[in-house]
Amino acid sequence: MKLPTITHIRAYSMGGAAAKVHGQGGGDYHDQGKDHWIDDHIATPMSKYDEYKQSRQSFGINVLGTLVVEVEASDGTTGFAISTAGTVGCFIVEHHLSRFVEGKRVDQIKLIHDQMLNATQYYSGGGGVVINTISCVDLALWDLYGKVVKLPVYKLLGGAVRDEIHFYATGARPDLAQKMGFIGGKMPTHWGPADGDEGIAKDIATLKEMRERVGDNFWLMFDCWMSQDVNYATKLAHAAAPYKLKWLEECFPPQQIESYRQLKKNMPAGMLMTTGEHTGTLEGFKELSDAGVDILQPDVGWCGGVTSLCEIAAVAKSRGQLVVPHGSSVYSHHAVITFTNTPFSEMLMTSPHADYVRPQFDPVLIDEPVPHDGIITAEELDKPGFGVELNRECPLERPFEH
Repeated sequence: MKLPTITHIRAYSMGGAAAKVHGQGGGDYHDQGKDHWIDDHIATPMSKYDEYKQSRQSFGINVLGTLVVEVEASDGTTGFAISTAGTVGCFIVEHHLSRFVEGKRVDQIKLIHDQMLNATQYYSGGGGVVINTISCVDLALWDLYGKVVKLPVYKLLGGAVRDEIHFYATGARPDLAQKMGFIGGKMPTHWGPADGDEGIAKDIATLKEMRERVGDNFWLMFDCWMSQDVNYATKLAHAAAPYKLKWLEECFPPQQIESYRQLKKNMPAGMLMTTGEHTGTLEGFKELSDAGVDILQPDVGWCGGVTSLCEIAAVAKSRGQLVVPHGSSVYSHHAVITFTNTPFSEMLMTSPHADYVRPQFDPVLIDEPVPHDGIITAEELDKPGFGVELNRECPLERPFEH
């Protein structure tokens, strides 16, 4: 089979600070409307400032918006993907990364990936919006390749190692997640070091209430979103142990490797330490693995795409550690169903009150699969590429052309 070449790459944005329409969700799922649990007094590194404590949008968590990258092959086939990078990502794709994509065969994904990473090192800082953008291009290339050869991405990666994926839910209502068939529920913490022991007591009260509602055998976890220090996290972990907290997630910013190393020593026996969604390099994940992180949690849209995610999974596997990606919908489904060290996955509840299962990237993806009774089967992933289409009725803008 003679494979086609890539003739065009195009980048679109939706939402974000530069857009006329806001609150749509999509790839930047923090860009939600009012009265949404994801923006309700969640602890962050900015929580120490009173004016930014109540809302993450107040300090700009949704300024980037959605990035859509579309790639077109010489036979007319198109592939696409989405991430969080918005107008900034569009500029990078159109005016820098396009030179590494156009003219290549559709199967030369690893070559393109390596060239994008190396060509942006001088301004990427090893993460952030540049790596988000590279991730989006990588995902679009995998989607295109799958559609050209008429195979789902997971079969291109070697095939499924299990028949179905079981999910836990991230949201404000683990008790409702249990009724929907999920295996566990992860809640955001709402208080941090600036709130002292009173803050710990408030989050523990929520944990206690949820434990009473769900019983002893349903997983409960805390997502701390880089908001803590070692002392606070240690005290929170020990206070949570009587209520069978399964793990503490992302207590510190990704660069604070020594904080993770110390916390692992301080935590109660049997409680897991997890992190990784804001780490953007393979080397960064190696450092987290070395620090004793039990579960690495890369976001496939922020860590370098499927190409990088497979490498990160190998790092974790070599240490007997798990890799459970930060919720990335179809883009992680197709990868994790091929990983032997991913026994479950995450579903991020983007419904405003976490009371029903809404597709994570709604409304940008058409036919985005969601768990039913907490499960997605391999058969549901059997369409070519990532199995989804772009909703062109969304207010997409192409701010740059090359």
